[in-house]
Formats: sequence, structure tokens, C-alpha cells
Amino acid sequence: MKSLTEHLWFNTPNRMDYINITSKIEELVRKSGVKDGLCLVNAMHITASVFINDDENGLIHDFDEWLEGIAPHSPVSRYRHNQTGEDNGDAHLKRQVMGREVVVAITNGKLDFGPWEQIFYGEFDGRRKKRVLVKIIGE
Repeated sequence: MKSLTEHLWFNTPNRMDYINITSKIEELVRKSGVKDGLCLVNAMHITASVFINDDENGLIHDFDEWLEGIAPHSPVSRYRHNQTGEDNGDAHLKRQVMGREVVVAITNGKLDFGPWEQIFYGEFDGRRKKRVLVKIIGE
């Protein structure tokens, strides 16, 4: 069995950002030499997410609007979590909705996606360094 563990680091300039990391994950799959297996990609911070969806600008804009609709950043006083001195209660909820991780099958040395699927890093409390774990296992 082969395995590869790598960490990707992000420090986004905005509070909320979405980064398509598909090509980086594909590069790591090639580096691993795994032809048949699984690739786990997960955000290692509780205010960030990894998810799969379409890379379409309108949809990315819709994520922002939808997430702000269900968990708006302001007023920060609305979140009990923010009484601890934080201002990111909304980011914790956004991460809960968008998810922590994805697992993608590897078939014939490639990520086995459905049509239009791409892997994204979603940031909901940016402007500081955060990590994503990539673990690839298989034969």
C-alpha cells in the first residue's frame, strides 16, 4: 500500500474566500503514485471548509449570499460565541453547513469525479494562516 500525506497552507486576504484546489490535489495524486485508492482532503480549522461543487462564478457569488443569509457576520453580538472576545461565530456555522472534508476515489491514477466537480477550500474567517490536510492511500 502506498500513502502520501501533505499539508496545504492558505492565508486569504478576505474574511470569506473560495479557492479551487483541484489542480493541486491532482498534482499530489500523481506524486503519490496511487492508481487505485482514496484521497481525503480536509480543513484543519473550525472556520474553514473543503467541499466539492462546480467552479462557476455565479455559484460562488451565490454561496456568499446564501451563507450570509443563514449566518450573517453582523451584528457580531447575535452570537453567544462572540462573547468570548471572538467575532467569528458566523464562520463556525458556515463551516458546519459547507463541511469539513471530502473523500474522492482515485481510479487509474486520477480523481474519479462526476461532471463539473471541483474541490474547493472555503474560508469564512480569513486573514490568517490555515492548513488543509491531504491524505492519499491505495495501490
